[in-house]
Amino acid sequence: IILVFSGNGPSGICLSYLLSGYTPYFKRHSLHPHPILQRKLEEAAEVSVLDQDLEYLSEGLEGRSHSPVALLFDTLQRPDTDFGGTAESVLTWWHEPDRAIPHLVLGRNAPGGAWHSIEGSMVTLSRGEWMGLPDLPFKEWLKQKRRGLKNNRATAEDIAQYYQHYVMKKGLQKNFRCGTVVTSVRKVSADSSSNHTQKDLQEDSNSLWNSHEKSTEVFQVDGFFKTVEGDKEPFSIYAENVVLATGTYDNPTWLGVKGENLSYVHHQLSALEEAVKNSSVGIMSDPVLIVGAGLTAADAILFAHHCNIPVIHVFRRRVTDPGLIFNQLPKMMYPEYHKVHQMMKEQTAACAGPYERYISLPEHHVLSFGKDKKCIFQDKNGCQKAYKISMALVLTGSNPNLSFLPNDGIDLAMDSDQPVNPKRNPIDVDPFTYECTQEKGLYALGPLAGDNFVRFVQGGALAVASSLLKKANKNPP
Repeated sequence: IILVFSGNGPSGICLSYLLSGYTPYFKRHSLHPHPILQRKLEEAAEVSVLDQDLEYLSEGLEGRSHSPVALLFDTLQRPDTDFGGTAESVLTWWHEPDRAIPHLVLGRNAPGGAWHSIEGSMVTLSRGEWMGLPDLPFKEWLKQKRRGLKNNRATAEDIAQYYQHYVMKKGLQKNFRCGTVVTSVRKVSADSSSNHTQKDLQEDSNSLWNSHEKSTEVFQVDGFFKTVEGDKEPFSIYAENVVLATGTYDNPTWLGVKGENLSYVHHQLSALEEAVKNSSVGIMSDPVLIVGAGLTAADAILFAHHCNIPVIHVFRRRVTDPGLIFNQLPKMMYPEYHKVHQMMKEQTAACAGPYERYISLPEHHVLSFGKDKKCIFQDKNGCQKAYKISMALVLTGSNPNLSFLPNDGIDLAMDSDQPVNPKRNPIDVDPFTYECTQEKGLYALGPLAGDNFVRFVQGGALAVASSLLKKANKNPP
């Protein structure tokens, strides 16, 4: 078997760990606070969790994810974390190299994926310990750096460094190919693949390449590798299984309004950081327009506020809408997001509030961006307003870029008439293997499968690893 996965963020790293022979067992004499789960774990303590029936183990678990396997792996690693507890993991990890499955992890950046593209000082939404990967607690790693966690939370730079450190520490780097861009994944007959040689992405292709007597069809993965000199070297790999773990960060959503392609309209927070760095916006400039009411928009508001840059904030929802993320976050743990929510409530254009340099326009949407940097909004009653701005940031979420799949991967989604969307229309996968329902041998992990938090993407990796080990007959009897 050879396996390729596209995406080297936390999902890809965790799966590489599980496929490199690192095997979780129930730690003898440990006690899980969930008595039924404890009984099930004791029943087969000598059998690795990867070889057990994940559906049976995860039955009856509840928590903040819709995925039973995500809840299972999370509660095995962090038994009572939702209740503020710090109970130790009930897992112990054994390295069993003979169970390793040869695989390649392809990614554009260094291991850690999009975490390398996020402003380094941004604080994460999740608590620091929830960002950790198996068998190397994030807090312990931070301690070695002689750093504490502010409010139990970590910066994006810490996390990006931790993921890189994890890959080195666990000896996974031989499986990672950074600077690669996948341009196409498609099914071909195994005969056509055996006529081609594997190209340079594998150092010892003979040991990785098995003949395809069993499988009549394989996946052909095409792309290019960016060399140090900046050239693009093409590659083709044939694999029996492919895992999609590309996340969603790189493809922001557009509003689809007139003038959105003008040079002062941006769709990523980094544009504001860049503008501040080169002094193209500052205290005296026209306001920066921020569109959206999610956490990225809030991060942009906090950043602008910190730099004394005036802001006009436009969003479609009511401030009290229960669907608004701010109405779901505990105030104590997220004081800075609570502050943004206060500003949104108290500082509408209709009534001046205590916060300078910020105006909130709830239940408004953008009609157009003008060449003269005048932006026109409309409220729920159809009244229009125009504002002169210095730049616009449209931060209304992002969609995965699946242009390398036939029909952009739409056929794989829950609703195959709509594009794949991590929140509204994820890829349709089997909940206990994460294999695509519509395409055997193809797996989806992380946001593509609807798991949007690092804490919960790891259960998907457990499901995929368990499924692949069963296929490869590497399970002990």
